[in-house]
Order: sequence, then C-alpha cells, then structure tokens
Amino acid sequence: MSRPLKQIHLAAHFPGVNNTTVWSDPKAGSHIEFSSFAHLARTAERAKFDFLFLAEGLRLREQNGRIYDLDVVGRPDTFTVLAALAAVTERLGLAGTINSTFNEPYEVARQFASLDHLSGGRAAWNVVTSWDAFTGENFRRGGFLPQEQRYRRARNFLQTAGELFDSWHGDEIVADQATGVFLDDPDAGTFAHHDPDFDISGRFNVPRSPQGRPVILQAGDSEEGREFAASSADAIFSRYATLTEGQAFYTDVKDRLARYGRTRDELLILPAATFVLGDTDAEARDLAHEVRLQQVSGQTAIKFLEQLWNRDLSGYDPDGPLPEIDPDPGENTIARGRASVRMYRDPIATARQWRERATAEKLSIRELIIEVTGRQSFVGAPATVADAIDELVQADASDGFILVPHVTPGGLDGFADTVVPLLQERGVFRTEYRGETLRDHLGLGAPRRAGEALRVGS
Repeated sequence: MSRPLKQIHLAAHFPGVNNTTVWSDPKAGSHIEFSSFAHLARTAERAKFDFLFLAEGLRLREQNGRIYDLDVVGRPDTFTVLAALAAVTERLGLAGTINSTFNEPYEVARQFASLDHLSGGRAAWNVVTSWDAFTGENFRRGGFLPQEQRYRRARNFLQTAGELFDSWHGDEIVADQATGVFLDDPDAGTFAHHDPDFDISGRFNVPRSPQGRPVILQAGDSEEGREFAASSADAIFSRYATLTEGQAFYTDVKDRLARYGRTRDELLILPAATFVLGDTDAEARDLAHEVRLQQVSGQTAIKFLEQLWNRDLSGYDPDGPLPEIDPDPGENTIARGRASVRMYRDPIATARQWRERATAEKLSIRELIIEVTGRQSFVGAPATVADAIDELVQADASDGFILVPHVTPGGLDGFADTVVPLLQERGVFRTEYRGETLRDHLGLGAPRRAGEALRVGS
C-alpha cells in the first residue's frame, strides 16, 4: 500500500549576507527599509508559508581588505526586524540567525522568549557558529574557535538556553487586582548552569512563552553539524537539493535521530533553493542565465577563485581561462581573518576537477564560478517548478525548501501567485493555517524540557 502524500514545508529567506540579490533589476529595493521586510513577510503569509527566515552576519564580508562588490552592507538587527514583523503578521513563523560563538545564553534566551510572547508562539532560532577572526575583532573576546570547540560551545549554549526557557513551568504568575502581579512559586525562573563554557546562576525574568522555547534551526554539513542537528534541532538546512545527493543527506541525518531517542518526524530537512519562473520553460531558462550573470560579477568570480587558490588572482581576466598555477595549500593568506581555516579540504584536487570541467565545457573563470557556486534552482514554468518541488519531497530528498528570491522584496510574489496554487491543488500544501504556533505549522510536538535533555554526540 502506498504511503500518504507528504505535506511540503516552505519558508521564505530574506537575502542578506550573500550576493543573491540582482541589484541592477529595477524592481530591487532596500534591505534596510522596513517596508521591504514587511512586503516579503506578508507575501509569505498570504501564501501560507511556514516561516520567514533572516540570515545575519556580524561583520562585513571582505577579502584582501575589500568589501564584496555585490554584498549587503546595511542590515538592521535581527530581533528588531522580527519583533516589528510580529506586529504586521498573524501566523507566519519568524526565524532569526543568532550566533552562539559571540553571544551569551541569558541574553539570547531572553530575546527569543520575548519574541515568542510578542508573536504568539511564532519564534525560531537558527543556531550558528562563527569560524573567523574577522567577526571576532568586533567583540571583546576576539579571535576565533577551532571547529570542535565551536560546536562544543554551541551545544552547551543551546543546553543552557533550554534550561533558562524551562526555568518557568507555566503557571507561576498570578494576577491579583489588589497587589498587582506576583509569583505563586518563589523558585520560578531560578537556574544554575555550570560547564566549561558557561558558569551562571540567577533568575530568568521572562515567563514561559507560548511554544515553551523557539523552534531550533541549524545549518551545517560537517560531521559535527549533522550530529548537532540530530541531537538538538527541529530542522536542518541543507545544500543538497538534487535527488540523489538530497536522498543521501536525508537518510544520513534521519538515521542519526534514534541514538538520541528521537523519531524521524522530529527533524525536518529543508534545503535552500532559488527559483526562476517564466511563461514557458525556455523563457525561464533564458532568464535564469541572465540572473546568474548579474549575481556573479567579474570581481566576484575572481574572489571566489582566490578562496580556492589561496593566491592573489586580481591580475587574471575573469572572462579568460583558469590559472595554470596550482593553489597554495599552505596557510590561508587570502582571507587572513579566517586564520588557518580553509574552505576546501583538498584544494589541489578541487582545482583539478574545476580545470577538467572548464576544459570540457569551454568555460571561462566567471562561467565556471557561476556553475560551481550556484544553488539548486527550480527553473521553468509554474507547473514545471511545482512538479520538481513535489517530486523531491515525495522521494525523501527533503521535507520542503527555503526559497531565496533574487529580487527583494517582490521576488516571492510570482511564486505565491502561480506555484503555490498548483501545490494546493495536488493536496501537498495547506490552503489555510491549522494552528497558531510555528510548531503547529511544522507538525512538531511539544519541545522536550531541559530535564529531558538529549544526549549530545561527541
């Protein structure tokens, strides 16, 4: 007997710390004015998406002392934007990226608990780590942490925040008309946590929020990242959105859940994906090509190539062939703020693969970078895109997608108006919200309390 159709989860990503946005498009708008955030959020809610996702960077992205030419520079604080969006939306989840390397659990827990109250239970936290000294320079502690220490701190950070959320049990606040509000339980909000990263005790001053704690999102493809997600996250972002690679990632991460006492439906797999729509598939393909050309300038292409080559390649023509010289496998000198961290584990082998592809397909530097850095995109007429999304979800290559439009703020409008109705007709996407909280939208049960903490993989 065939299984029931899976329901597709969709979220909208407001582009931020990347060069996704096509700035030259006359429809491109501000990434600072609140009207842009509000437009994208209202479109996502109209289309019954699960949540709006804000990425965040704690630094300007630079290389060799120069800011990326297509990057976003001005970006308001995440909590400020999400709190404001809570006032202009009613059901849409509100997800923010908050760093566990350069923040502290008490402050972050207080901010997310407040957001969950203000939004009526729609908050989500994308837990990330920071691996470069560029970011560290903005903070008193400075520096950067090796990968193992970053994930240890992230696990301890999340565990500590969970204990703060759970220090309130639900009904400790009593309203008295004569004396005002007082605590029925004198121990409400008290906490004490001690580990190698955090040694804190006190009283958490935000009562238990509608979801108990925010939905936890995580992004990371490393062994540590996958294990962290399996132990602690409600959803993990993925860069694998093709069928074969997506199924392999899906199976690997879901198979890890049992060791933490979790079932396969307690963690969602949500790859990021771009989309380009046209009246016909051919028109969409032509438009997609133009979009990628505008997203990857010549300067951007050279910067991406330098990250692999670990050499100054500013003298190379981005419309010419790849360098004949091999990458420098030594200390990272191109992005000095990343210290010894290398983006490619075997740069010589990767360069050889890139050369072979460039030769076979007759690609210039810029054309190759367009090919190797492009996200999985859904390109075609609305029916083609709906087919592709549904196929990948039903085949367990994902549970849904985080959609990244290339025009802000109106880039999601066409998808909401044409693709979503087709998915609804198939019976694989909701026509109305059936719950109040983001956990309801995602089909997640009540969160485990800190007393039921999951074992953390080593």
